[in-house]
Amino acid sequence: MLLTEILGWWAYLQRGPVQLQLLPLLLLGLGLFNLPRLWPGGAIRLKRYLPLRLVLLIAELLLALLLAATGQRYGLVLLAIQYTGLWLLISLLEHTLLPRWLEPKARQQLVSRPLLLTYLVLSLLDAVGSLTDFAMAPLGVWFGSAINLGQLCRVLMVLYLLLVGISVPATWVSHLVKRLLNLEEGSRGAIEQILRYVLMAVGVIWAMANLGINQTGVLAVAGGLSVGLGFGIKEVFSNMVSGVWLLMEGSVRPGEVLLHEGEVTQVRRLGPRATVLLRSSDNAELVVPNQTFFTTSTTTYTRSDRMRRASINLSVSRRWPPQQIISLLKQIAQDHPQVMAEPGVSAKLMEFGGELYSYSLSYSVPDPLIAAGVTAELRLAIVDRFSSLGIEPPQ
Repeated sequence: MLLTEILGWWAYLQRGPVQLQLLPLLLLGLGLFNLPRLWPGGAIRLKRYLPLRLVLLIAELLLALLLAATGQRYGLVLLAIQYTGLWLLISLLEHTLLPRWLEPKARQQLVSRPLLLTYLVLSLLDAVGSLTDFAMAPLGVWFGSAINLGQLCRVLMVLYLLLVGISVPATWVSHLVKRLLNLEEGSRGAIEQILRYVLMAVGVIWAMANLGINQTGVLAVAGGLSVGLGFGIKEVFSNMVSGVWLLMEGSVRPGEVLLHEGEVTQVRRLGPRATVLLRSSDNAELVVPNQTFFTTSTTTYTRSDRMRRASINLSVSRRWPPQQIISLLKQIAQDHPQVMAEPGVSAKLMEFGGELYSYSLSYSVPDPLIAAGVTAELRLAIVDRFSSLGIEPPQ
């Protein structure tokens, strides 16, 4: 059946009225998109007033009017006008209207080039042949149910739309719940991830029901796969279960700041198998299996709030009075713009030594991600202040 349809398309394309429409459209497209190379000056002047997509649309409209005036068929030209107009509209939405409402990632998923290409191919197939007959082509029996090409394409299209557009409703609903219940950003991210999993699960169930797949056959395959889960991919299955449990428990949430392998990191994304952490020291992303957070202890800085208490330990010559050093350390920390007034700065004499006394300076910063930078700046400020007062550099 598929070969018969394809041979029918070839016979259709060999007809004179069809070639009379396709040849000018092909020349128009090639000429306009090669215009910057063939005529650089003219292309620059043309782009200053009209985008090439709009020029192509106007040229296609003039071609349709010319064919209609001469009594020729122009159905394919009208189809090309529809494609160009849709392309122009999507470009307008992507660059002018959608940036006001959506983030770049959500905007890229919503304005999908593959989806536009799929629509173009399906409408073109319907124009040159019978899309209904093409959809009835049988693909065999899957899990006890006869499947044709139309059913499979419809299910794949819905799943694709769900996959690329799932972030938009999940993000909007999570922001609405955050505003109504006054939740933190980490809790909102967890709700968004759970909504994505739920919507994907509903989509898969709908796809199986729409294809008419026999559930007994699916259960039989799942029973065979359970043996593989027990031996070959148990770690993958464990990570997936761990990811769902972490979202429900809320112990590791998107946006939370954790101490991982001695480095301060931020949870970027909690995926089905692994968690993506952003390491602040070198802006690198770490992919950590979800099971890691169940088998090792995790230090978090944002469970109750984002404030972090940091400290600097140093040693100063004993010939300088401890009260003077303590007062000086406090003043240096209080002068830094990122050090919080509450909880206040604390400086203490920790140990006596032969030639050196040990001190500790403690202070608070509003965000754990800036703690390392603030500490480095305070160390430099201590060295500069000590040097200006004639005090030996601390150790």
